[in-house]
Amino acid sequence: MLDHTSFAIGFDPRDRERLHALWDSVMDNQRWSEGPLTARFEDLWSAHCDGAASVAFGSWTGGALAALTYAGVKGGTVVCPSNTFMATPLAVRAAGAEPVFADCRRDDLCLSYEAVEEAIARHRPRAVFLVHIGGHLAFDVERIAALCRSEGVFLIEDCAHAHGASLDGARAGTFGDAGIYSFYATKTISTGEGGMLVTRDPELAAFARGFRNYGKPDHEAFGLNFRLSEFTAAIGIVQTERLPEIVAAKNRIARDVLDHEHASRLELPSGMISGYYKYIVFDEIPKTTGRVYEQPCHRLMGHQVDLPNTDWVAENHWCVPLYYHPDPVRPDHDTVEA
Repeated sequence: MLDHTSFAIGFDPRDRERLHALWDSVMDNQRWSEGPLTARFEDLWSAHCDGAASVAFGSWTGGALAALTYAGVKGGTVVCPSNTFMATPLAVRAAGAEPVFADCRRDDLCLSYEAVEEAIARHRPRAVFLVHIGGHLAFDVERIAALCRSEGVFLIEDCAHAHGASLDGARAGTFGDAGIYSFYATKTISTGEGGMLVTRDPELAAFARGFRNYGKPDHEAFGLNFRLSEFTAAIGIVQTERLPEIVAAKNRIARDVLDHEHASRLELPSGMISGYYKYIVFDEIPKTTGRVYEQPCHRLMGHQVDLPNTDWVAENHWCVPLYYHPDPVRPDHDTVEA
């Protein structure tokens, strides 16, 4: 088995020649933005996400702001976990709303149903931002989605870590009203920078397409420039086609190697598949990539709230190195695709 502990961007060098051919096609057709490769990347991501509409952005932030703006959060509140990257509450602030932090579960590091239920009753938020931490889905995703539907609260799934994750076959980002993926350099698959909004709401999809391009053509959606270039979309195409192989490799290493070495680990419920952006354990280990997040957002932003599980998680989890390296003895891309 290849060395899964040495850092690597999840790009397979076997795709280099094809990527260069795609870049050449961009040069030949002289469509460097808003072209056919962006549309193809979106189509591939829609196929991956069970047919949900996909809208590509130049960053996760663009997709998040589109969803928050469509949800009408300006002047209101949005429930967020505190155990997340600061991008989540900062996007809420940028959309004109105030984040209110809710506690997480200790076993999955994600928002708990009980904490969301309490926050909705107390704050009457316009949206909930459910973050899937570490590569798996929040264990309470179905219950939280049902609660938000019954309360008329817009549910946004932060899927920045959740490439390839699913629960009983349903992909991350398809449980709520919108899901936002990130393709930042360290993600399970990467385009360097980039993001994708997924939704089953055709009106939100249309709004998002306008929002990423200053509201063109009718300027009903007052967005800014969050477009994705054709060169970046080309990387997204080859990466998305390689995604099943990358996720399968990480799951194989987790199952065959790491699970036997770490008894005190984050254990997935039946029917859930993780993309293993992180392999999380609850015992301190000598070789680690640190913690997913060490400082809770409520402390960074000075919010005086009591979130005991969040504080516990920040101090009591570690990440085992787990990186994808292409196996040269395995079939190449064309064989896998066939």
